[in-house]
Amino acid sequence: MKRAIVIGCPGAGKSTFARKLKEKTGLPLYYLDRIFHKPDRTTVPREEFDRKLQTILQTDRWIIDGNYQRTLLLRFEACTDVFFLDFPLHLCLEGAASRVGTVREDMPWVEQDFDPAFRQYILDFPKDQLPGIYELIERYQDRRRIMIFHSREEADHWIDSYQSFRCPRR
Repeated sequence: MKRAIVIGCPGAGKSTFARKLKEKTGLPLYYLDRIFHKPDRTTVPREEFDRKLQTILQTDRWIIDGNYQRTLLLRFEACTDVFFLDFPLHLCLEGAASRVGTVREDMPWVEQDFDPAFRQYILDFPKDQLPGIYELIERYQDRRRIMIFHSREEADHWIDSYQSFRCPRR
């Protein structure tokens, strides 16, 4: 594994899985939310986001956490491995609600409430985002290692049993 993307509905636990994957592999981890959002809750211009993403994609080793459907094809093109957390909607809603008020490594601010628009985005994820994700999975299934997890237990079992066979750096 050299270049991995971790995708799924908000609240599924992408960032937690990505951190565990980083611990197992030693690959550098990049959070798209950290690249896109500023601490003052504004966002960077599209061109700046794309430039920063391209800089990461041009390196040899990485984990990228986040969906950002507009740039998902670019990441599928560049990655070697895809980890898709395709969890039931109720788990994603619970996951997103549970992190309100907590400091997170993957976000530049602390969410003070479960924003209604964000909640609606999660509710709409199955119809608005899943078809495009599965289309890319089908297109790249023979050219990428793709792991699809349908529960936290499946994802945890996989990450707990993963053995990295990387050579030590010299």
